[in-house]
Amino acid sequence: MTSFQSTLGEDEGIAEELAASQRSISIAEFFEKNKHMLGFDSGARGLVTAVKEAVDNALDATEEAGIKPDISVEIADDGDYYRLVVEDNGPGITKEQIPKVFGKLLYGSRFHAREQSRGQQGIGISAAVLYSQLTSGKPAKITSRTAGHDQAQYFELVIDTDTNEPEIRHEEALSAADSDLNPTTGTRIELEMEANMRARNQLRDYIKHTAVVNPHARIRLKEPGLEGWQQFDRVEGADLPRETSEIQPHPHGVELGTLLKMLGATDSRTLSGFLQTEFTRVGRKTATNVLDAFRDRHFGREMAWQAPTDLETDLDARIADAVANKGKEATGQFAAEIAGVLRERDRTAHHELREIVANVAETVGEETDTNFGETVQENAVDAAWDALTADLAADLYSLVDEATSTRKDDATVRGLAERIGEKFTEADDERHRATHDTVVEYVDNAADRVAEYEDATVGETARENVVEALWSRMRTVPDDPPSASAVADDRDAASELLEAMRETDIIAPPTDCLSPITSELVEAGLRKEFDAEFYAASTRDAEVHGGDPFVVEAGIAYGGELEESGSVDLLRFANRVPLVYQRGACATTDVVKRIGWRNYGLSQPGGSGMPQGPAVIMIHVASTNVPFTSESKDAIANVPAIEDEIELAVREAARELKSHINKRKSMQKRQQKQNVLGEILPEMADKLSEVTGKERPDISGAMARIMNNVSVEREFDAGKVTLIVENHSDRNESVEITDIVSREVALNGTGESFEMDGEWYVRWHPDVPAGETMELTYETDDDAEFDISVSGVEQQKLTVNA
Repeated sequence: MTSFQSTLGEDEGIAEELAASQRSISIAEFFEKNKHMLGFDSGARGLVTAVKEAVDNALDATEEAGIKPDISVEIADDGDYYRLVVEDNGPGITKEQIPKVFGKLLYGSRFHAREQSRGQQGIGISAAVLYSQLTSGKPAKITSRTAGHDQAQYFELVIDTDTNEPEIRHEEALSAADSDLNPTTGTRIELEMEANMRARNQLRDYIKHTAVVNPHARIRLKEPGLEGWQQFDRVEGADLPRETSEIQPHPHGVELGTLLKMLGATDSRTLSGFLQTEFTRVGRKTATNVLDAFRDRHFGREMAWQAPTDLETDLDARIADAVANKGKEATGQFAAEIAGVLRERDRTAHHELREIVANVAETVGEETDTNFGETVQENAVDAAWDALTADLAADLYSLVDEATSTRKDDATVRGLAERIGEKFTEADDERHRATHDTVVEYVDNAADRVAEYEDATVGETARENVVEALWSRMRTVPDDPPSASAVADDRDAASELLEAMRETDIIAPPTDCLSPITSELVEAGLRKEFDAEFYAASTRDAEVHGGDPFVVEAGIAYGGELEESGSVDLLRFANRVPLVYQRGACATTDVVKRIGWRNYGLSQPGGSGMPQGPAVIMIHVASTNVPFTSESKDAIANVPAIEDEIELAVREAARELKSHINKRKSMQKRQQKQNVLGEILPEMADKLSEVTGKERPDISGAMARIMNNVSVEREFDAGKVTLIVENHSDRNESVEITDIVSREVALNGTGESFEMDGEWYVRWHPDVPAGETMELTYETDDDAEFDISVSGVEQQKLTVNA
């Protein structure tokens, strides 16, 4: 079959005809046809996504203004369409900005900012406006009031998808009486759209989970078909998230194209200045380390050689012969001092030799009043270098011998050393400069020739060891690197700079660009929304992926009113935003599935997959650039560095869960034992009395002694009350004892007392050592009644006879 492309050009004018039909596409027009990419792929999900985008905007606006968020979300069924109204108490939006914020995709203030934020693309709320107008044909209605203004600004607008510009249908200023907006500052958006409530559970989960990770916010939700509002209160005392600061890019996260762009735009002339001004965590020392690594790639290193020690090579004489017309004594001292320095050094490269000769020339010149000029110094360098490189094979022999296996015979080692020496000698650069790749070529070529002519094998490991031995003895050159503008025009040089940046150890980026929830508020958020018996949370230290810092937090709620059957409830968050959809495609889910939860007390059929049991597991990733799998931002990509931190955070919280479950099981066994003893002991006492004919023995303290419990007993005699606290366990116990008495009391010694509603409260906080007894006393009327409360010790380890 003839392809379409194969016929192009056969008819005159076909190329022009095709060109005439091609045009640019606006971003709004693109998403008009691809709204599923933004999470608007169905009526049910579209409604949830619209709520999510509006609430995210409201949270961002209030937090940036330093206002604790009060947000209301109202959904109403208007017959043909659903009406969504989201209102906040934020700072409001200026009249000029309202059309752009809500009527233009890719419009925002945080796209270029390297700091944590809920949204950066500038797509979210305008995408909800686009979805609304596509499905209902009705404009979005926005009302906003800023500080210092009595009137609110009201707009009805749609997005012109051909131009990606707002089209204002109606605009007016409204008084407080005429506006539906609260009388203070804030923003209200009203959208009508085709939707349904099939995703009611996901909607409620989004609101509830948002309340978990934003404990400083108060959110209200009103759904169609339900009376009244559901309220999610803020945690008492919860502060606004820590204010973040924008940071510069980190060298480890920059790509080549971005680096070229930065080099072309910088005001710095030198590469050192560029590195220090355009990147975070790069000071003078770090810039020097980067540039040294860059020099190694751009210029190569110089091989350093040992000074000759054999009698045949008279180093002093060679240098002296190269010096003319400087006097015997001055020449001899000049040559001797250069030779002495070289012999004291382990190895010397060519640029180091030049520096040594220059320094000696200056010192000896001053002492002997002799001028050792540039020509003399050049001659001395050449003579000394000839001496240093007179027998490269001998110098390389010990290096190769040390780097290769002891099983290599002497002929193989010597042959390899000779051939590597030949490669340095044959090179065009007499200073013996070579890049790492060139050194690899030298060694591979020498090894291949040894294998060919001497029938000896030099394997990959031996070759790598020899390369490393050579490279470690080569010296970084002092040549000035090219300017920033020169590197900007040279892609290969920029690539070498990028590799040097990635290779250099650089401190992780600062974390003031992040605002994690903190483990305390993670636990508080879980306590607020989930009625459980146990809570644990952990916040990891900041790590870096692709130059962007990130922090992972995890929390677990267990037991209580949580459902016993089925899988645990996994809550996923990114920058304080719940991830509602695509759970199976998310890195957090993958990590949770591969953890062995049986080790932590939860059921996990088959040893992998989602654990089962009455538990909630939450994971929060805070980053300046969360790696989402798609534009809808529903799942986190499988980035190994982030997955590792997720696993570590979850395991930290899970270890506390394991301890709790083990303790609970232990207490259950203890309670069962106590229950059995509680039935047996009275029967044994009765039987013993019957058999011996004696009075029934007092078993009141037996239970505590057998179970190693803490026991509290009361004695009351002639108005004196004595509480006897006995610690039968093997550890010290701190208890709190409160006795509620119906009559006025008088303390004897320690404790505190106070009256409330006609009753007297007597309270102690004794520390009772293991195996010890303590007495607490007070006085009251003979007809007093008592009600005691003991805390600080698990009920299964406590026996109270009072």
